[in-house]
Amino acid sequence: VQLVESGGGLVQAGESLRLSCKFSGITSDDYAVSWFRQAPGMSREGISSISSDGSIKYADSVKDRFTISSDSDKNVVYLIMNNLKLDDTGVYRCAVSDGLAPYFDDYVWEVAQYDRWGQGTSVTVSS
Repeated sequence: VQLVESGGGLVQAGESLRLSCKFSGITSDDYAVSWFRQAPGMSREGISSISSDGSIKYADSVKDRFTISSDSDKNVVYLIMNNLKLDDTGVYRCAVSDGLAPYFDDYVWEVAQYDRWGQGTSVTVSS
């Protein structure tokens, strides 16, 4: 499985960005693709996820501001980030977990469930 993120950048607070995660090589039908972010000096945080059966989750910190979607024809997962805040600054990485879909609710934010990660795209929000 290969994952390539794009769409990060430098924006001002209140602005929007759309991140993309292009993936390939997934062999199962029960996978989940998630976005994690890591701010400087902080641990990795799961922020949004979508499973192959359409289940979606958001972290409380991004709920109502971020929207995740997938284009199965293009094998791309998008993360639209609106009303960006200074605390949204960090490196955003997408990750895939083969087989997670049936256990999505219980394990979606567990980093150990993900065996494929992208290199990440940097998001910087300035005041």
